[in-house]
Amino acid sequence: MSLDKESVLALANSKYKIPQLGFGVYQSPPATCVKSCLKAVVAGYRHIDTAQYYANETEVGRAREQSGLPRSELYLTSKILSPAEDVESTYKKIAQSVEKLDGPAGYADLFLIHSPNGGAEDRSRMWQALERAKEENKVRNIGVSNYGIQHIEEIKSIGKTWPPAVNQIELHPWCQQREIVEYCKKNNIVVQAYCPLVRNEKSHDKTLLSISEKHQVGPNQVLVRWSLQKGYVPLPKSDTPSRIVSNADVYGFELDKEDMAKLDGLDQGKKGAIVQAVSNE
Repeated sequence: MSLDKESVLALANSKYKIPQLGFGVYQSPPATCVKSCLKAVVAGYRHIDTAQYYANETEVGRAREQSGLPRSELYLTSKILSPAEDVESTYKKIAQSVEKLDGPAGYADLFLIHSPNGGAEDRSRMWQALERAKEENKVRNIGVSNYGIQHIEEIKSIGKTWPPAVNQIELHPWCQQREIVEYCKKNNIVVQAYCPLVRNEKSHDKTLLSISEKHQVGPNQVLVRWSLQKGYVPLPKSDTPSRIVSNADVYGFELDKEDMAKLDGLDQGKKGAIVQAVSNE
């Protein structure tokens, strides 16, 4: 499988592509976030994933500015967790995020609904606001996070944009969410993997360690590589400079069929989730 730091994936109904390796900034404190993002850029990441809920969009924007990279070379994603009282004011919330990331005349490459948990009315209001943001060129592509099959199907009756460009869900060998992953693949929806490193909770797993020893790489590198070879967009997160670098150093080895089968065999279904598995009911 040919993968490198420039690997990108096509998005449905879009001329834009998404870098396959992303950098997550959940729970990255403001002062640290800027440093971590800049370190990530030096390490080769070209995709940063934040959210309104993370309260560090401004810092991601600052890192974008300080990186010296042309805007077109850095892919920025954010998410909206809850709507305002109507579509117009919800759109304004999204526009404010875009301004934090890229200034008043800027854009976000991707904007997601963070969760379906608020209910159908909230989901509808946020999706319509995202569609408007796309029409106003504030956002290039729109998608969802933590959505089950029925939530994605619901979008067909809400607006004009279907399918969503991506669905960002918890994904790692212990929580593989095969039903929603298969649905997304069939419908040309890119699958993003959050918590791909399982927050280091499985770093001593015997199967994982045996594969990392075989390839003389770290357990986290195996997990990122597994996700890439699955065709997902992993979003490893760290504020430790050395780990930011090593988590992106995953292109000098390849997991063979036996490795992938062993990792695939670790699936615990919903029980393996450390944040949340989606509901497909």
